[in-house]
Amino acid sequence: MDTKSVIYELRTKNGLSQDDLAEKVFVTRQAVSRWETGETVPGTETLKLLSSLFGVSINTLLGSPQKLRCQCCGMPLEDEMIGRNKDGSLNEEYCKWCYADGTYTYSDMDELIEVCVKHMANENFSEEQARDYMKQMLPTLNYWKKYEELGDNGEFDKFKAQLIDEINALGIEGMPKVESLNALVGAYVNLEYPLPGGEKAKFLDDGTTYLGTQLECEFGGDRCFGVLANMDFILICTYEAQGENPELLLFKKR
Repeated sequence: MDTKSVIYELRTKNGLSQDDLAEKVFVTRQAVSRWETGETVPGTETLKLLSSLFGVSINTLLGSPQKLRCQCCGMPLEDEMIGRNKDGSLNEEYCKWCYADGTYTYSDMDELIEVCVKHMANENFSEEQARDYMKQMLPTLNYWKKYEELGDNGEFDKFKAQLIDEINALGIEGMPKVESLNALVGAYVNLEYPLPGGEKAKFLDDGTTYLGTQLECEFGGDRCFGVLANMDFILICTYEAQGENPELLLFKKR
C-alpha cells in the first residue's frame, strides 16, 4: 500500500473528514487532498504528527518501504510492537519490550538471550540453536554496537535491583525469592481480578511496559505467582495456567 492509500484509509477508519485531519496536523484541506491523490507526500514534521495521531510508524505512513526490526533483540517490528519515547512518540528502532517510555530495559546481552530463547525454541528449533543464533545476531544490531553511548550508566539496573529488594522484603508466603525482572507489556499480563463486592477489575494499561516475572509456588500445586511493578506500584498475584482464575494478593503503591 502506498502513502496516499495509507493516509486515506487511516483518515476514514478514524471517522475524520479531510478538514478534520487538516486541522489536527496544522495544514490545509487542499494539502490533505494532494496527499490522498498522490500529488505530494507529507513533510518530515507532518509525518511525525500523523504518526502520533494515528499511532502508526512513519514507515507505515510511507507504505512500509523498510522491514523494521528491533535494534536490541532483533524482533521484526509491527506498529503495535514499537517502543515509545518519553513524549509518547514511537521509536522505530526498538520494540516495547526493549525500550519503554524512553528507557532501555536491557543492559546484559546474556540476560536478553535467555529471555528470548524461551520464546524462540520449538520442536524444530532447539534452545541451543536459538541461543547460538542470538549470540551471533545481537552483536550486529545498533544497540549493542553503541551500548556505551546509549546506556544510562547503570541507573536502570540500580532501579531494578532496588525494586527486587522491595519485592523480596514483602515476605509473601510461598513465593520464592525474586532474582530478576523482565520487561512485560501490559496487554499480555493485564489480568481481570475478582473484587470482594463481586465486581472484576484490571489494574494495568495494555499499552504500557512493566517489569515482572512468574514464579512457581514453593508449596507446589498448579498455581504460580505473578509479579509486576514500575516506578509507582508493586502488584503480586497468583493464577493457574494461561492466567486462569487470577487472585490479587497485593497492590502496593511505592
